[in-house]
Amino acid sequence: MSALAEGTLDAADGDRLARRNALVLAVTQALAGGNNTVILATSGIVGSMIAPDKGLATLPISVYVFGLWLGTMPMGLLARRYGRRTAFQLATISGVLTGLICCYAVLQGSFLLFNIGTCCGGFYAAGHMAYRFAAADTASEAFRPKAISWVLAGGIFAGVVGPQVVIFTKDMWPPYLFAATFLAQAGLAVLAAAVLCFVKIPKPKPHAEGGGGRPLGVIARQPRFIVAVICGVTSYAMMNMVMTAAPLAMVLCNHSVTDATFGLQWHVMAMFAPSFFTGSLILRFGVERVVGVGLVLLVVSAVVSMVGTSLWHFYIGLILIGLGWNFGFIGATQMVTETHRPEERNRVQSFNDFLVFGTMAVGSFSSGKMLAEFGWATVNGVVLPVVLVAGVLLARHALMRRRAEVAA
Repeated sequence: MSALAEGTLDAADGDRLARRNALVLAVTQALAGGNNTVILATSGIVGSMIAPDKGLATLPISVYVFGLWLGTMPMGLLARRYGRRTAFQLATISGVLTGLICCYAVLQGSFLLFNIGTCCGGFYAAGHMAYRFAAADTASEAFRPKAISWVLAGGIFAGVVGPQVVIFTKDMWPPYLFAATFLAQAGLAVLAAAVLCFVKIPKPKPHAEGGGGRPLGVIARQPRFIVAVICGVTSYAMMNMVMTAAPLAMVLCNHSVTDATFGLQWHVMAMFAPSFFTGSLILRFGVERVVGVGLVLLVVSAVVSMVGTSLWHFYIGLILIGLGWNFGFIGATQMVTETHRPEERNRVQSFNDFLVFGTMAVGSFSSGKMLAEFGWATVNGVVLPVVLVAGVLLARHALMRRRAEVAA
């Protein structure tokens, strides 16, 4: 068999394994994402009841994002040393602790304990946010965008599972609102751990040449990596800032807790539903165009949310910002996978997430104070200049690449 034929066979085998892992990880994403949706739907409301200062109401969500940020680099280290599946299983332990600690915090009325619980939720999220990269590990260049999209498509079911858990359990342990919800959340993490047993991800092979690859600084200075990080940061940080404030903003605008939960459910479904075809769109139109559309949708969402506070203004704004996140974040993820070699992937991917979620934590910490002091319109107004900067840099990078291709 020729070397070319062997390479083709290897690529086919890799895509088959990637397809299998993507399906398993999509199921796990649905369960793990349900945990996240529970935190996002309830924490601002719980915070408003037990926080010493109303301006700190969304602090538990910000602490959750902070935990996500702190967990990104250790998750990459664990994956390099012990393999992806072991790292993911360890992350689910944090998911179980999240539900148990938050339940106890609600029973005790302890804002400090509640924040510790949501921080554990962030550690868990650092694990399942890496699922998208894990599915792409063995995929060919052509299949890689689809593998990433398939995993994130599991979030559609998270958009159903999480809100329904909140709606059906929020009053099951009176008078402790959401206490039973957090116990159910811990149960979702246990189920996710069971599903992860079916994932088969080979550990990276040691490379005799080049050691562990190029220095991280060299990789990070690539123009494509820089633009990918900026677009990923913009898509995720702006979406999260708005999403963090949205449930509390809806309640403050005289909408019910159920209305706020359904709003978040539609938002999460909009975040992940396009994942069934986002990868195909990237292959057909190019990643830069897809990311650009995502940035435009973020702007339209902000404008819709700024002009009114009716239930439909909230719902449409949250749906649009979810769609924008999908195109922007999946596209940025694909761009990151184009900047590293196989032996560099865990370091580069965890460093990318460290940058994305670190910036996201800053926006999340500021959203509660911004909402309390300046209102919902201001929270959305911040989106506009940030997206404009990212859009200009993306367009400039795409133009330079096109000129380079023509010159070649």
